[in-house]
This record gives sequence, structure tokens and C-alpha cells, in this order.
Amino acid sequence: MTTIGLIGSGNIGGTVARLAVAAGHDVVLSNSRGPETLQELVGELGPRARAATPAEAAAAADIVVLTVPLRAYRDIPAAPLAGKVLIDTNNYYPDRDGVLPELEDGSTTTGELVQAHFADAHVVKAFNNIWFEHLGSLARPSGAADRSALPIAGDDAAAKQAVTEFLDGIGYDAVDIGPLAENRRTQRDTPVYVTAYGAYGDVAGSPASAQAVRDLVDKA
Repeated sequence: MTTIGLIGSGNIGGTVARLAVAAGHDVVLSNSRGPETLQELVGELGPRARAATPAEAAAAADIVVLTVPLRAYRDIPAAPLAGKVLIDTNNYYPDRDGVLPELEDGSTTTGELVQAHFADAHVVKAFNNIWFEHLGSLARPSGAADRSALPIAGDDAAAKQAVTEFLDGIGYDAVDIGPLAENRRTQRDTPVYVTAYGAYGDVAGSPASAQAVRDLVDKA
């Protein structure tokens, strides 16, 4: 099975890790505070999980999930992620991340910024438009009538295929919306952001099919 490396193990990272372990993957968790701070989560996840440094998580992984605040991505060394499929979950929140003029004027996207930093990785934007509680509650087996979909964007077709297969294994269909430049259609305040899967605060959520997600993305 694929090994999933987590750089950042908060709400989204922890939820992805739980879904990955349930699907039979090994996971290597990391954060900025050190492996010792992740022992409770590792204990919850069981023998398929271990904690490491970000560089160790990247080295061990077939797919890396980068789920740190946008302001922090430049603090992560790029070299250990060379050649890796890198799922970027970032969103831009100026109050948290500081004002970034290139995002304010629309000349680039968060996914493109991450790809520029991790130049030798294969970045795919995913998980950025769903609340972590909905991500955990809406996973369904392949073929389920109430299965939800997540939009993905990336510049590398093989990387997007790998992420599509990973999403399928953890309970979601994928909607390919094109290159990283198109991830503007799934960012904060777009129609497909968060409420596509039900009201924020409603933990159970509401399924959003691939067609429903495509329709919302096309409105952005």
C-alpha cells in the first residue's frame, strides 16, 4: 500500500491520516513542534502510523500532504520533496498569513506559489475546499450513491492520477478542474468552498456529487 507523509498534522492532516489508515495505508506524521508532540495521535491511529520530522516524512512517503498555514510553507526545505507527489491543502487568509500582493491581485494562486517553492515536486491542490469535519464524515465506498467528490488541480497528469486513486481509496471521487492556475475556483469565498458539503458546524454534512462539485466550480 501507499505510504502517506503528513507535513502538518492538525485538523485536515489528522483527518486525512485517519482516512488513510482506515483504507490500509501507512502514514508518517510530522509537524513543526517535533515527533514527541504527535504520540497521542499515533496511538489513536495504531501500528500503521508513526511520527517523524518533516524531512523523514517526505523521504518515507509515496504521497506527501502539505497541510500547514500558507505563511509557513516557505519554512519547509524543498529538497526532501523532490520527485514527490505533493498534495497542497492551503488556503489564503490574510489575517493569518499576512497580505500577499500576488494573491490579492490574482496574478497567481496558492497552488502555484507552493509549486514554485517545491519546484521539483509534483503539486496537486486538494482538500482545501472542505471543512475537516465534513471530510471525515462524508467518506463513502466506491460506487455509493451518496458519494462526494473533491476538486483537484495540478500541472502534472501522472500526479493528478495518483491523487485521484488515493482519494478513491479514502472515500471520495475527484473532479479534475485543470492546472494549478485554476485552483482559484476552489479557494476561500468561492461557491464550492466548505458549504458545498453542508453548513459549517453541521458535522454530518451533506453529500456533494461530482456533477454538483463541477457545477459549483464552473460558477467561480
